[in-house]
Amino acid sequence: MSDHSQGSSTLPIFKAAWIVTAVFILSNAATPLYAHWQQSLGFASGTLTLIFGCYILGLLLTLAVAGQLADHFGRKALLLPGIGIAIIAALLFEHASSVAMLMIARLLSGISVGIVVSAGMANVVEQASEQRKPFASLIASVSMVLGAGTGPLLAGVIAQYLPEPVSRVFNVEIGLLFLALLVVLRMPHRRLGSGPFRPHLPSVARKHLGVVALGVSFFGPGLTATCFVLALGPKLLATLLQANSPLIAGSMAFVMFLTAVGVQFAAKKRAMTLIFVLSGLATIAAMASLWGALQAGSAALLVVAAMLAGAGQGLGQLGGLTLIANNIAPQRRAEANAIFNMGGYVPAGIIPVVTGYLIDLFGIQLAISVLTAVIATLALVALSMLLRNHSKHRSPQTPRHPAHL
Repeated sequence: MSDHSQGSSTLPIFKAAWIVTAVFILSNAATPLYAHWQQSLGFASGTLTLIFGCYILGLLLTLAVAGQLADHFGRKALLLPGIGIAIIAALLFEHASSVAMLMIARLLSGISVGIVVSAGMANVVEQASEQRKPFASLIASVSMVLGAGTGPLLAGVIAQYLPEPVSRVFNVEIGLLFLALLVVLRMPHRRLGSGPFRPHLPSVARKHLGVVALGVSFFGPGLTATCFVLALGPKLLATLLQANSPLIAGSMAFVMFLTAVGVQFAAKKRAMTLIFVLSGLATIAAMASLWGALQAGSAALLVVAAMLAGAGQGLGQLGGLTLIANNIAPQRRAEANAIFNMGGYVPAGIIPVVTGYLIDLFGIQLAISVLTAVIATLALVALSMLLRNHSKHRSPQTPRHPAHL
C-alpha cells in the first residue's frame, strides 16, 4: 500500500475518532469545577459522588440498549441524537443553579457517552480494512481516553486564569460538539439490521463470553480507580495541598489519561497476556500509592497513584477492545462493546459513591482504606484467574491478535 493510499484510508478513522473525543471531553470537563459548585451550592462529599453517579447511571442505562440499536439502525442514526444530548448537557452545566440541575446534566452526559461508546467506537473500527482493524481499535481506545483527559485540563486552565469559568468552559465544549456534529452529518447512513427492531437484554454469543469477561476483569478495576480520581481526587488534592487549585486538579486528571494513552501505544504490539498482567499490576500499585499518599500527606504520591490508575485502565481497555474487534462480527460488535463497558462501569459507579458517603460518615482515612483494598482485591483476583488460565492453556490470545499481524 502506498503512503498516499494508506493516508487516505487513515483519515476516515481519525474523523470518526474525533466524534468520540469531543463527547468524552464533555464527560470530565466538570471535574475541576466541582469545588466551585460545592462552594456556591453547598453540598458534601456524598452528594458530590452521587452527582458523579448520575453520569454512570445514564451511561449504564444507555449501554443496555444503544449497542443493539446501533447494530440494527446503523451508527449515524444513534450518533446524531447522541451529539444533540451532549449539547443539551453542556447547556445545563453552564446554567446550573442547583444540585438537581447538575444531576440532570451528568445524567445526560452519561447518556451521550453511552451512545458514543456503543456506536461511535464501533464506527471507528469499521472505517478500517480487515488488516488495519487492530490500528483502528487502538485509535478508538485512545480517542476515548484522550478526550477524557483533555476535558479536565481545559476546564482547569480556564477556571484558574479566566473569569466566569463555568460559562467559558461549556461554551468551548459546545463549539467542539458542533464540529463533531458536522462530521456525523457527512457520514453515509448504513442500516445494519433487517426487519423490525426487537429490543432485548444485551448479550453476546456463548462462545464469546470469555472474550468479553477477560477484558472486563481488568478494565473494571482500572476504570474504578480513575473514576475515583475524577470524582474525589480534587477534594483529596485540596486536602493535601490545603488549597483549592482547579489547574492542578485538571492537570492531575489529564496526566492520568495521558498515561493511559501512552501505555496503549507502548503496548499495542505486545502479547495479550502481558497487556492484562501489566494492567492488573498497575491498578494494584495505584491503590498502594493512593493509600500511601494519604498516610504521608503527599500530593506528589497522589499524582503517581493517578498515573498508575490511568495505566491500569488504558491497558485493560486496549486488551478488551482488541479482543472484541478480533473475535466478534461487525453486526454484534457494538453490543459487545456495550457489555464490555457496562461490566467496567458498574463497579466504577458504585464504589466511588459508597466511598463518598463513607468519607462523610467515618472520615477520609477509613474510606480511602476501604476503597484501595476493594479495588486492589478485584485486580488481584483478575490476575490470579488469568495466570491460572494461562498455565492450563498456553495463552488466551487469538491468532489474529495485533502482535501476530
